[in-house]
Amino acid sequence: MIKELVERMLSGDRRAAARLITLVENDEEKAREIVGLIYPYTGKAYVIGVTGPPGAGKSTLLDKLIKVAREEGKVVGVIAIDPTSPFTGGALLGDRIRMQRHSTDPGVFIRSMATRGSLGGLAKATNDAIKVLDAYGCDVIFVETVGVGQVEVDIVKTADTVLLVTVPGLGDDVQAIKAGLMEIADVFVINKADREGADATYFELNLMLDLEKERWEKRGWRPPVVETVATTMKGIRELWRTVLEHRDFLERSGEIERKRKFRAEEEVRTIISGRIARMIGERLNEGELAELIDRIVRREVDPYSAADVVLEKTLGVKA
Repeated sequence: MIKELVERMLSGDRRAAARLITLVENDEEKAREIVGLIYPYTGKAYVIGVTGPPGAGKSTLLDKLIKVAREEGKVVGVIAIDPTSPFTGGALLGDRIRMQRHSTDPGVFIRSMATRGSLGGLAKATNDAIKVLDAYGCDVIFVETVGVGQVEVDIVKTADTVLLVTVPGLGDDVQAIKAGLMEIADVFVINKADREGADATYFELNLMLDLEKERWEKRGWRPPVVETVATTMKGIRELWRTVLEHRDFLERSGEIERKRKFRAEEEVRTIISGRIARMIGERLNEGELAELIDRIVRREVDPYSAADVVLEKTLGVKA
């Protein structure tokens, strides 16, 4: 069945692509088989991450960027990560609703995915879903994070270009660039720039960037700050040009290969960690684990020593 779905997807069947994404979300063994079959057909799409705090207008901004990309004839894929429903475990689909007008466009493939408890702003199966859309034939793939704030740094392990979207009037305008977010942004976007305080936000972002001048000189790319008003298309085309300029920089400098090697290494490490955790869970008796936890609570053993016991018992690994 999977091989047939892959063949249909490679020939341009949208339903097959959608079905394959569902499978990589829900079944790890099938995800492994799917990725093995489609991997030779991947590596062509350019991945753009869109992150930032809730209420920054990421979905509306993305809706307009899709419009500009389609005007250039690009086949566009969108993965919108939504918060998990506490009742069904599914995505709330709020982001997809904002991009509704593209749903009938055969050159746009929009998929909402639930976080299902994953931290870092992305769903666990995001990387595999990107591979499906890449093999399907998308030229550009946008990945919109869930929008939970400062923990959303996983996007740097997924995207070629990362857009960090902020807005004036959040109460703390430098909040958007705390906790590592400044390091992951390739382009800063001040959306809703018609609001009061936009000039102050622009000034503060540039000031923070100036304080890191040596880093940008070494890197060869100082993240630009672009002001937009997504609802009116103001600044959207300039933002798209900036994204293309960053892509040109990555390709000229060879940085894109370094980025992709880094992401491949991180993905392999994540897969290995997940498998080890699963193997331990399968081999460790629940009663034994409960007893070990009780010993930790009674201060008879510390957590590191307890972990050593588990690893030696289940995998034969000594610290």
